[in-house]
Amino acid sequence: MSTNPLSLCLLRLSALGDVTHVVPLVRTLQRAWPQSRLHWIIDKGGQKLLEGLDGVTFHAYDKRSGLAGMRDLRKRLPAEGFDALLQMQVALRANVLSAFVPAKRRIGYDRARAKDLHGLFINERIPDRPGIHVLDAIGSFCEPLGLKQTEVVWNLPVPEDARGWARAQWADDRTPTLMISPCSSHARRNWYPDRYAAVADHAAAQGWRIVLCGGRSELERSTTDAIVAAMKATALDLVGKDTLKQLPALLERADLVMTPDSGPMHIANAMGAKVLGLHAASNPLRSGPYSDVRYCVDKYDAAARRFLGKPASELKWGTKIEFDEVMALIGVDDAIAAFERYRADRLPA
Repeated sequence: MSTNPLSLCLLRLSALGDVTHVVPLVRTLQRAWPQSRLHWIIDKGGQKLLEGLDGVTFHAYDKRSGLAGMRDLRKRLPAEGFDALLQMQVALRANVLSAFVPAKRRIGYDRARAKDLHGLFINERIPDRPGIHVLDAIGSFCEPLGLKQTEVVWNLPVPEDARGWARAQWADDRTPTLMISPCSSHARRNWYPDRYAAVADHAAAQGWRIVLCGGRSELERSTTDAIVAAMKATALDLVGKDTLKQLPALLERADLVMTPDSGPMHIANAMGAKVLGLHAASNPLRSGPYSDVRYCVDKYDAAARRFLGKPASELKWGTKIEFDEVMALIGVDDAIAAFERYRADRLPA
């Protein structure tokens, strides 16, 4: 695009990790075209997390509202439409929703990533680059517009009162903090409470503070209760006590965050925390913490061989291995070894 587009519409509804991946694209667009109007069609959870993102007008869409909600959304969008729509979600609902967005250019995924009739709702595609991280695939949506994402910057909008709440949860006494966010929204990506407890006890024995965080679901509450019950050491239980605006501030205070492939993994990474990611169902090179995977446990290849009968190198990029017991491939010793890698790097030479 040779001239500054006057208005762009981004469509990415969920999940929390994925909307976090979109923020660097927003920053890229803003650096190139600071006068452009950016609109983002998003779900309510994502809007709560990113509310206050400078220069962006959000339009929340409730998935439960169906076609009626889509028609209502159309009424809320600018009547003159957009220079371009960046359709960054391939699920059928998102594809249909995109048809209610008036835009001259409709940029979507390459054919390899497209599904659910995605190609019928777009007229341009991003480059087909297999083997890249989800964040880089999202970042490439600026390329049909003549840009290149060469720098990854988040600067998530975290209000000072959220940081104040996070600071009040424990003393700033130089005690290193291991934060455990134990649950993903994909149940088969979740590890086991007794194994979390064993790693937490190991960290506590090295003088670390243990903090548990998570949402208000029954699964997160029951998992956390089981972890605390299995631990010998004590832990600060903050599960269900923070808001989506406070979560980034909380993760920011951790030295190391232990979590499966989940929204908190990517929010923690965006806030500068190191992540001990637990990967067997998903490939950390595609969907792990973008900035640093050194402290991840990677059993993705072992899972591919056991459950799919072939090495990970022979799988289609992005294949998920969400089978019962896949996370059993990650042992306590694997996670402790990852923790010790971080501790060794942290210690002064």
